[in-house]
Amino acid sequence: MSKIIIYQLVPRLFGNSNENCVPGGTIEQNGCGKFNDITPKALRAIRDLGATHVWYTGVIEHTTRSRYGNFGIPADHPAIVKGEAGSPYAIKDYYDNDPDLAVNVERRREEFKALIERTHKAGLKVIMDFIPNHVARHYCSDCTPKGTYSFGEHDDKGVFYAGHNNFYYLGDNSFGCNLDAKECAEEEYTETPLRATGNDCFGAPGRNDWYDTVKLNYGIDYRTGNRCFSPVPDTWVKMLKILRHWASQGVDGFRCDMVEMTPVEFWQWAVAKIKEEFPGIIFIGEIYQPHIYRSFIREGHFDYLYDKVGLYDTLRGVMNGQTSANNISYALQSTSDIRGNMLTFLENHDEQRIASDFFAAKAERALAALIVSATSGTEPFMLYAGQELGERGMDKEGYSGVDGRTTIFDYWSVDTLRRWRGNGDYSGEQLTDKEKSLQQFYARLLNLCNKEKALSSGAYYGLQYANPYSDSYDCNHIYSYLRGYENELLLIVTNFSENDKECGVTVPEEAFAYFGATYKEGALKATELLSGDIVEVTFNPYDRTTVTVPANSGVILKFKM
Repeated sequence: MSKIIIYQLVPRLFGNSNENCVPGGTIEQNGCGKFNDITPKALRAIRDLGATHVWYTGVIEHTTRSRYGNFGIPADHPAIVKGEAGSPYAIKDYYDNDPDLAVNVERRREEFKALIERTHKAGLKVIMDFIPNHVARHYCSDCTPKGTYSFGEHDDKGVFYAGHNNFYYLGDNSFGCNLDAKECAEEEYTETPLRATGNDCFGAPGRNDWYDTVKLNYGIDYRTGNRCFSPVPDTWVKMLKILRHWASQGVDGFRCDMVEMTPVEFWQWAVAKIKEEFPGIIFIGEIYQPHIYRSFIREGHFDYLYDKVGLYDTLRGVMNGQTSANNISYALQSTSDIRGNMLTFLENHDEQRIASDFFAAKAERALAALIVSATSGTEPFMLYAGQELGERGMDKEGYSGVDGRTTIFDYWSVDTLRRWRGNGDYSGEQLTDKEKSLQQFYARLLNLCNKEKALSSGAYYGLQYANPYSDSYDCNHIYSYLRGYENELLLIVTNFSENDKECGVTVPEEAFAYFGATYKEGALKATELLSGDIVEVTFNPYDRTTVTVPANSGVILKFKM
């Protein structure tokens, strides 16, 4: 069984070579990456990093200020578009691809299909977004299959809620009460009747709301709390058809947006049907409420859920000196019964870049956290394009401003990705020595995740409980554990401090018993997998295993037992 390593990239950003982008620039000024920019060489380079899957973010047609009227795609009012490029999560046509990403706009669907085939040929699988909770305010599909009506087409707009409605209607409320409803347009944007906003705003939206979206009705009357799922709501049926459409295009999995905002009963119904029709397809849920994790796995049939509130938040706290490394044990234990169903990460498009001034300021400070996140279990690990290069996310791109994130709303070019790409050969010749070193560390570690059976398929045993604070073990900054498979044991020791540390790690007798491993007194030879060095250390319950662990990094010692 292989460990899933997901590489998230935004095609709009990934292939853009413009070195002179201007904040808030148009597509004509700043350019835009295309599906075709993700070449076989690019995919081979991604695979060389250790990736098994690519999550293509923003591939479905969404709101934008760019105009494609000549291709039958209506323009969007600027008051309901975030940024110039628009949010990839304000979907305008679930059955179409984003025209920005096509070299030949009329053949945009064929170009995406070719990208899927190219990705598969490179030995990688394809993940794409499924956004179930909301659509763009200006949803206008010209690709909806025959026999399927568009969202809201048969709604009763005179009531807040009806079981067959796709939207929630708010009567005479005005869209522009709390917003500039005109922006740079000649006339104000109006909506009669106003519909509920995607972040459950049942009134006039404000600037901090998801004002570019409208919420979909899955059979819940939010005034009364009543939940009516029989007969099957019309929105369910429409969404199932959308999932079926993209699965039939060869997509291998869906990253499902904000799954907790749609009822688990829908997922129970829809995911089971898709998996029956398309065996092997996976569903990943973005979710932030730990108390409902198990319901979405067991009833909702999700394969994996974001481990943001648990492991990500804890690792970030340890990296920034806000909490003890001991708390990593608690984060892992809180999901011990569903550990294999969690998805770990240190960056994605929603989170701040590690190297930004808002997080750790230096990408190298994350290597200990990276080791824990990628090697503490068999669950998938995800990285965000540029993370492996130390991308800082400190550009003032436009709508998003300087917030430590790489924009998803603007036309922009990412400096580190652009220099990695070079003339298209992905040689990395334009990268700095520090960037090359960081990328090599990521590649070494992530490839180990599938090369070593103990990491891809083995069991985990935490050692923190056996190593309280002492002169030889600073448990506030050191975190250690074992991974084992058959006759191989890996001792992993990470150091979250700014200084190299010599650690004496106690491996109790119960740990050897847990793996069914025998031990010997005296020194044993071990391979340090990150460097390839052969070392001699003691490895038994009676003597501490002494290792020197680099600052903000770790060691992985492999023993043949």
